[in-house]
Amino acid sequence: MPTKEKTTNAITMLKEDHEKVKELFEKFENTNGSATKAKIVDEALMELKVHATVEEELFYPAVRQQIEDDAGIMDEADEEHHVAKVLIAELEKMRGDEGHWEAKFKVLAESVRHHIKEEEGKMFKEAKRTDIDFDMLGAQMANLKEELMQDGVPPDAEAKMIAKSGLRGDSPARRAQKTLRVPLKRKAS
Repeated sequence: MPTKEKTTNAITMLKEDHEKVKELFEKFENTNGSATKAKIVDEALMELKVHATVEEELFYPAVRQQIEDDAGIMDEADEEHHVAKVLIAELEKMRGDEGHWEAKFKVLAESVRHHIKEEEGKMFKEAKRTDIDFDMLGAQMANLKEELMQDGVPPDAEAKMIAKSGLRGDSPARRAQKTLRVPLKRKAS
């Protein structure tokens, strides 16, 4: 039986990554067991960290150099990555039995789905209009991806920030509510 050859086209590789994480999100949403959900979350977080690193180190710089970005597509993508990486760092600090764990992962999934739609609907279309050699870029991306999968993804700024803040468990909003000094209920008159 012939084996499917791995593509080295950068955009095709990124789209394959997108499909994989969307499948993991769907699998999570259709699963009931907490141990199974935890495994899915671990896999999704690793995929997302590798994917984001490859995009930020290789794909985004290549595209940024070649397109006129008056609409701010690249800046928006950077900010979407930042939000996702904060949620990823928080989820990595959690055990999976915290009250906000599932909600946090669902918000991550929603954010990433939106990001994928924007990338595939806008950024990739702009990128295809350039003279970027997507096969050469894809080969570089495949090498980096393989290295990251083998050696792990070094902590990014967001992971360091979350580690320093000591956040684990409840959301920052829930934590603030616990220390709120103003009564939340009206006094009966």
